[in-house]
Amino acid sequence: MASTPMNTGDLVNLIESRLDRRGFQDQHWTGSFWDYLELASKQPEVLRNAYQRLYDAIMSHGWERYRVFKKECVRYHFFSDPFDKGADGIYGLDFALMQLVGFLRSAAEGYGTDKRILLLHGPVGSSKSTIARLLKKGIEHYSRTPGGALYSFSWLLDDRCEVSAGAEGAAARTHEYPSPMHEEPLILVPRAAREAILEQLNASYKPEFHNGKVRVYGEPDPFSRKIFEDLMAFYDGDWKKVMEHVKVRRIVLSEKDRVGIGTFQPKDEKNQDSTELTGDINYRKIAQYGSDSDPRAFNFDGELNIANRGICEFIEVLKLDVAFLYDLLGASQEHTIKPKKFAQTYIDEVIVGHTNEPEYKRLQNNEMMEAFRDRTIKIDIPYNIRLDDEIKIYQKDFGPERIRNIHIAPHTLEVAAMWAVLTRLEEPKKAGLSLLQKMKLYNGKNIPGFTEDSVKELKEEAPREGMNGISPRYVQDKLSNALVSRQAIEEKTVNPFMVINELEGGMSHHSLITDEETRKRYRELLSVVKEEYEDIIKGEVQRAISADEEAIKRLCTNYIENVKAYTQREKVQNKYTGRYEEPDERLMRAIEEKIEIPESRKDDFRQEIMNYIGALALDGKKFDYNTNARLYRALELKLFEDSRDTIKLKNLVSSVVDDETQQKIDVVKQRLIKQFGYNEASATDVLNYVASIFARGDTKQK
Repeated sequence: MASTPMNTGDLVNLIESRLDRRGFQDQHWTGSFWDYLELASKQPEVLRNAYQRLYDAIMSHGWERYRVFKKECVRYHFFSDPFDKGADGIYGLDFALMQLVGFLRSAAEGYGTDKRILLLHGPVGSSKSTIARLLKKGIEHYSRTPGGALYSFSWLLDDRCEVSAGAEGAAARTHEYPSPMHEEPLILVPRAAREAILEQLNASYKPEFHNGKVRVYGEPDPFSRKIFEDLMAFYDGDWKKVMEHVKVRRIVLSEKDRVGIGTFQPKDEKNQDSTELTGDINYRKIAQYGSDSDPRAFNFDGELNIANRGICEFIEVLKLDVAFLYDLLGASQEHTIKPKKFAQTYIDEVIVGHTNEPEYKRLQNNEMMEAFRDRTIKIDIPYNIRLDDEIKIYQKDFGPERIRNIHIAPHTLEVAAMWAVLTRLEEPKKAGLSLLQKMKLYNGKNIPGFTEDSVKELKEEAPREGMNGISPRYVQDKLSNALVSRQAIEEKTVNPFMVINELEGGMSHHSLITDEETRKRYRELLSVVKEEYEDIIKGEVQRAISADEEAIKRLCTNYIENVKAYTQREKVQNKYTGRYEEPDERLMRAIEEKIEIPESRKDDFRQEIMNYIGALALDGKKFDYNTNARLYRALELKLFEDSRDTIKLKNLVSSVVDDETQQKIDVVKQRLIKQFGYNEASATDVLNYVASIFARGDTKQK
């Protein structure tokens, strides 16, 4: 039944219902300087500096602690991108992000890192720019909340931005001129009185996440300083009358509006101009004010100017011309910049740069850049080396909520992620441990003979792991190619083999694989991944074949009866003959061998099972066939072995299949669809492929 179209009034109401008018009014609050003083006395946090505000923005979204590689780790929810529903969410870089948050906390508390440039360093595609983008989005979002509110001011003067006599001896206040650098209103309090005010405010300031104090450093920018001095002269030093020309307003940080968030991207050397950082003369206004050194004839709109009170990102910072880097020296250490023809101007902002390894090595070898190196704190941002985290990256772009018209077969993204992670790992030095096993250990899987200490040792012997290898971008490109390939469009399905072919085919033209040795290694790793995938789908087909719950339950009951009789040195009653017989050793060993219980440990294992059943009984619980994961797997494998000849799976590779076998195959196919996420086409492909593997195995045995 067709839905009734909405009329214009309904659409308007729908729009209005999504708008927060009260929030808009709060974010556009204005008041007098005295109103602001009262507000600051009740909420001293409005005076926080940029580092304190950014740190609080991160912490306000919460965090969770967990252990990995035998270390305590913290996952900050801020970096899951709650602002854009996870669009820029970061996975698997918690150790690097802990360093970053630690840097911000130290800066928030005034321990010296607030005088440094934060340099994110790592290989291409390792999320450096995503982290910077998240910091900008996060502080912008925080400034819209009541807890992140901050304020600036405007000057009320005449239409020429001059101090001219108005009514009753006061200066005219007909036009509003915002502080060009969005400065904190208390910067207008003379230094002599400022410390006393801050001391009182700090007495009541109780920060939630750090131990820093509120501080207001420096002097107003040249524009505000000029207005302030002119008004002080007009009112013969009466500061209170000067403050009547100040209108305080709440500001919302915004990259698009160029308020408190700046971004600078290097251009070619001929087009680089330092005025992009610190502002430039407004030549149209020189005629009005008579001098190019009048701050009213200057645009304080460079990236470092407009980023005051917030954050400034430098994209590929080490590609900057040397003259630009000199500007950053003062901006970081002294918190000052030098606009053309004006005195040093105070700034309060977080400076974040990011760069790749070749550029950083060039910086290290450049003796002329010692001062810049000394003012940077480098945080390595490596690639993921945990498989589950790498999979999440691809699920974000290629998950079912994004890709609706083409079915992505199970394990397709896993196979791509597996290969990407393997290229980033160093060969283990431990004897008997393969690179694939190392990846599984890193991913939290238990491997006999290896403990948490083993994983810690593996990490320590490869400190640069994750700084080389394949970028997620390459994998994303190849996944995209597979999705738009002719086969995918015709069959409406993408499977792991299609992606493996794309990954291998693209290596010949990969711009970052410069030597044949690396290319050969990556191809060998694709073979390793393909073998692992074959093992995975063989296991799934085995489970689908042996997924007869009643049959598993009967087999489990039979096994437990025999184990009970064996451990208690009793006999088992044959349900067909009624006679008492010895426990069925052949049955018990057939099941135990499936999970590699050796003959020498069979007694221990059987006793463990009986102890486990006894412990459940004491708690009033009943043992079920799927209670013990290892035993459940053994039962599945045993049932598959018993069912395999009956189903005649290998007949799938032939052109003729009898009706009875086809019915059984259809049942298995439906189990693959319901339990493992396949569709009709991908389930058929997997069954055919596994059948061919078993057929090859039978041929080899013969």
